[in-house]
Amino acid sequence: VPGEPMEPAEPAEPAEPARDGPRAEALLHELEALVRDVVRSSSWWERRGVDCTILALSLLALPAGFLCLRSDNVLVFAIGITILGVCHYTLTVKGSHLAAHGALTDSKRWSKIWLLFFVEVCTAFTAECAKHGHVTMHHAYTNVVGLGDSSTWRLPCLNRYVYMFLAPFLLPILTPLVAIEQLRQVELRTALRTLGLISLGLYSQYWLLLNVSGFKSPSSALVCMFLIRSLLAHPYLHVNIFQHIGLPVFSRDHKPRRIHMMSLGVLNLPRLPLLDWAFGHSIVSCHVEHHLFPRLSDNMCLKVKPVVSQFLHEKQLPYNEDSYLARFRLFLRRYEEFMVQAPPITELVGLQ
Repeated sequence: VPGEPMEPAEPAEPAEPARDGPRAEALLHELEALVRDVVRSSSWWERRGVDCTILALSLLALPAGFLCLRSDNVLVFAIGITILGVCHYTLTVKGSHLAAHGALTDSKRWSKIWLLFFVEVCTAFTAECAKHGHVTMHHAYTNVVGLGDSSTWRLPCLNRYVYMFLAPFLLPILTPLVAIEQLRQVELRTALRTLGLISLGLYSQYWLLLNVSGFKSPSSALVCMFLIRSLLAHPYLHVNIFQHIGLPVFSRDHKPRRIHMMSLGVLNLPRLPLLDWAFGHSIVSCHVEHHLFPRLSDNMCLKVKPVVSQFLHEKQLPYNEDSYLARFRLFLRRYEEFMVQAPPITELVGLQ
């Protein structure tokens, strides 16, 4: 199906030694055929329309959020913060994620435009670095030590309580600072474009708070920007570590075949309405499906989930699922092992 390739965006490299490589490849091709049938039978609305509508509604809700902040009523003001915070994360997390994978449109030109809008204007991050780090590295080398093992989320200098409860508040501040630091890795023209788009996004929100929401001082507007951009920072950080860290990790020379890598090293959380809306199914409850088929939209990941889970269970392959609360407790209990110590390499005896 045009725009919905089943094969991963993984750089070519020599096949790793595998005792049962052909069987693993056959399993993946069989699963791809099942998912392809579901995609072919789906309408444009199911493949892209649902998610595009959610993003459009988030943009349309922004004026209401800014106007609510004009109110002296505490409840109305809190509603404004909530609207703007949820919309911010919908555009920056869901929008950036879908745009990075080219899941919003078949057009390469529009994919680039949406990537720049969601990643640089809305998120205040570098589009090229975001796509390289997430798509080229994390997806191609999921849970491979030093390449796609989510090690960027580890901060061993912090204790478990500071990391889990306080560190998320740093995300709105660190995101543009890290983006600026990464500009050294790109061409001058790209760096200037990125600086311009990041500045446009940050200043637009600041200007709207002053001129639409009616904030009287720059400091109060900046504090409000921080509140908006940190509203869902805690679940965002938690979800990113819950889905991969603590699961089997591999070395580059002995990584498993793709179907084993994704079934072993990826975890689904249960459906959570707020996070489903703001982060997207592919980041929360359909992360296994997303890693197997990264070009599918959030709604399509949800639609193929029964097919993928049934197939993996029938073939006696892992299909990792756990609750948000259970993972939270697990990370608090085993924080030193997961987030501070070097993870042990998984032995793939009998697997492939």
